[in-house]
Amino acid sequence: MGATRNGKSLSGSENLIIEVDEDKIRCKQYSWYFAPIYLLFWVGLFFAVIYPLFQALPTGIKISEEADKPGQFVAERAQEILLQISRLGPRVVGDVDNEVTVVNLLLAEIEKVRQVLRDDVYEMEVEVQRASGSYLIKGLTNHYQGVQNVIVRLSTKSSNSTSYLLVNSHYDTKPGSPGAGDDAAMVVVMLEVLRLVAVSGDPFLHPIIFLFNGAEEQPMQGSHGFITQHRWAANCKALLNLDSAGAGGRDLLFQGGPNHPWLMEHYRNSAPHPFATTTAEEMFEAGIIPSDTDFRIFRDFGVVPGLDMAGVYNGFVYHTKFDRYAVISLDSLQNSGDNLLALVWSISNAEEMYDTEAHAAGHAVFFDFIGLFFVHYQESTSLALNLFFSFGAILLVCISLWRMSRVTGQTMGTYAGVFGLLFLLALAGALLAVAFPLLMATFYDWGNRTLTYFSNSWLVIGLYICPSVIGLVLPMTLYLTHTKCNKIPHTYYLHIVGHANCVLLAILCLGATALKYRSAYLFLISLIFYVAALIINLLTRLHCRGYLWSLVLIVFQIIPFIYHAYLFHMFILILIPMTGRFGVSTNPDILIGALCGFGTILALSFAAPLINVFRRPNCMLGGLALVMFIFCMIAVSDVGFPYRPKTNVMRADFMQVHRKFFEYNGSISHEDSGYYFHLGDRNKEAPLRDHMNLTNLVRLGEDCDSELMCGIPCYRYCSAREHALWLAREEPVELPYPTVLEFLSKTVLSGGYQVRYEFRLTGPPNMGLFFKPLDGVKLLRWTFAPAMLDNPATYRPPLEVMLTYGIDNTPIEFFVELSKDDGNFNEPVFEMGVSGHYVSPHDKRDALSLEFLATLPDFAFSMEWPSSYERHIF
Repeated sequence: MGATRNGKSLSGSENLIIEVDEDKIRCKQYSWYFAPIYLLFWVGLFFAVIYPLFQALPTGIKISEEADKPGQFVAERAQEILLQISRLGPRVVGDVDNEVTVVNLLLAEIEKVRQVLRDDVYEMEVEVQRASGSYLIKGLTNHYQGVQNVIVRLSTKSSNSTSYLLVNSHYDTKPGSPGAGDDAAMVVVMLEVLRLVAVSGDPFLHPIIFLFNGAEEQPMQGSHGFITQHRWAANCKALLNLDSAGAGGRDLLFQGGPNHPWLMEHYRNSAPHPFATTTAEEMFEAGIIPSDTDFRIFRDFGVVPGLDMAGVYNGFVYHTKFDRYAVISLDSLQNSGDNLLALVWSISNAEEMYDTEAHAAGHAVFFDFIGLFFVHYQESTSLALNLFFSFGAILLVCISLWRMSRVTGQTMGTYAGVFGLLFLLALAGALLAVAFPLLMATFYDWGNRTLTYFSNSWLVIGLYICPSVIGLVLPMTLYLTHTKCNKIPHTYYLHIVGHANCVLLAILCLGATALKYRSAYLFLISLIFYVAALIINLLTRLHCRGYLWSLVLIVFQIIPFIYHAYLFHMFILILIPMTGRFGVSTNPDILIGALCGFGTILALSFAAPLINVFRRPNCMLGGLALVMFIFCMIAVSDVGFPYRPKTNVMRADFMQVHRKFFEYNGSISHEDSGYYFHLGDRNKEAPLRDHMNLTNLVRLGEDCDSELMCGIPCYRYCSAREHALWLAREEPVELPYPTVLEFLSKTVLSGGYQVRYEFRLTGPPNMGLFFKPLDGVKLLRWTFAPAMLDNPATYRPPLEVMLTYGIDNTPIEFFVELSKDDGNFNEPVFEMGVSGHYVSPHDKRDALSLEFLATLPDFAFSMEWPSSYERHIF
């Protein structure tokens, strides 16, 4: 049938197959004053839906309510134990509070459980493990002796299963921190879950191991000692690991498996308060998050699949003295307890536990939707979904373009050309959405204004989100406001803008899928809802009725906006506290800016360009620019000072060091004392200078070329030692007691080209060794784990060994064997550094150190202790 346009008849190959009213297509844009209302709608959606649901926690159950709520987790009982533990203060490995006091407290609480145990149904075994071992982790050899774990095995008498569920948390802390959040809160949650299971009388198929490990912060020695040495370790077939990078709030499931999606099924079916995302797992694996958990040890040394959950709220107090009982709410304990109790019941009754390897069916994609429900599917399903919706979206875009061409009588080539141009503009918008926040981050770094949002996270809105939104829509808006819409109506141009963004996201989804990033699901969510809106618009022909199609698109963008804004809000709240410990060499604003950029693209790619439905869209961009300017002015005022006492502190760790440099003949060539600073963030020492006398503070980078380990007793990971700062003092540091290295023997081995040195070391529970063979010398063997020596191409001298002892303070005896090309061992062969770290709160600091520490401003926290360092040449 022929159709008419403006009174003219079209026939033959020019006939339109779709009859429309062109006046409806070419309707006027809406009045400009509706545009602010449109933008405020999305802002309001965030604060009305996303923010309250993100903060939502279940109401904590009190002991008085227990009779009315049988079988439910009782947060108040856990809270009472938490108070007892946190009152002990810091609990570091080797200190009496960690090795005796808290162990006795845990045993006493477990004995209370035994007294109410349904012994007609269950058997309970309790023991304290003392483990010693050595292993390689993150570039250092970790050697430990006598670290302790408190272990409970609870089983049903009727069960004959040899597959155990392992539940783990740790009770030790960082020096100076009471560790209420990390990780005493999880310890008391485990105790209450143990009690509830023990008194329930309900049978379960598989025994449960409750592992309260006493050396996670060292790092992760307690879990290594259990999984490599304990008689129950081989039977552990699934893991629930509980840790924290903050204090209070919800527990994020950020690692799973690997390759055991059945665990996600149990999480979905049982956890009443889901909070999880695959993207967090991939960020963690990429090293973006500066933390680690025992999950790594169980996975790598025990090959135990599991779920890794951690508290992520209020990371500002993490590893500080402000991680106290008061910051852990009753409701947050209830949230953790509800989830753990449900998971323990579910997995301890799982049929998959009989043969977990039979269910190792690949990785899983998983995420929660604003805490309301949990979604997971296998990686193979992810591949199918990503391909189907990506190519399906591209096909529907082509159909839509073809239909537009038939409606307007323009050739498909005309529309293809317009689409190609708008696709390039969409790509430019996406790039600018990331580039503008990164430029802001760079400019603020150049102006020494890093971390302005650290105490006032709302500044991120103006500093990074507004520039990102401007960048996202700027190319499209400029083009649409300066283009004459003669052949193609404005409403079609705007519709094609959405198509261009759709194809761009489809390409990104396909690229992420090809690179095996499971976070491609983020693009998939956006595609699914755009495709749904497009199908409705095609079927109803709303795109031929002015801007009515945009209403359908807006409605279908609410769900992806809510999810993406929720997800990136979570990441920003998690990562802002972490930026305070990224180190001095990294500009953390780059990460926050990039997060805001990517979040804006995912949340607003389809919604933001619709400001062009209204007249004068440039005014909206100007308004956003004005908001950005106002926030920039606020950020450079006192409001933008990063730190606040107690709540948002600067991390200014330092050691009070006494150093001795011994030469080959045993003489001391240099001896001095000073303060060795390891600063946590990009602002370095600048905020401290107005409060502390740092006049002679120097960077040790130059000494790193001439001195072993820069001449400092760097602790654990020493990769950032070239950024260390040294403040000399005239009076020697008084150490609580000496660290003593005894040279026992030197033996030239058969053949004459190898030599063996033997030593004995005594000192504090935390010590370090550093080895640097001289030219022509190779380190062949030593007492410690051989992994570093077996991979000389990867681990180059100086080699670091961390030594820790717990309850067993027996002197550490060790040997090293080396070879030398010329066989001459009557001259220097290798350098060895020895450090002693007096991290116990009971180790006395000298008067001058206390006086210096008192000048630390109230907005700063220092993890500090006395240390010794000796450099020997043998």
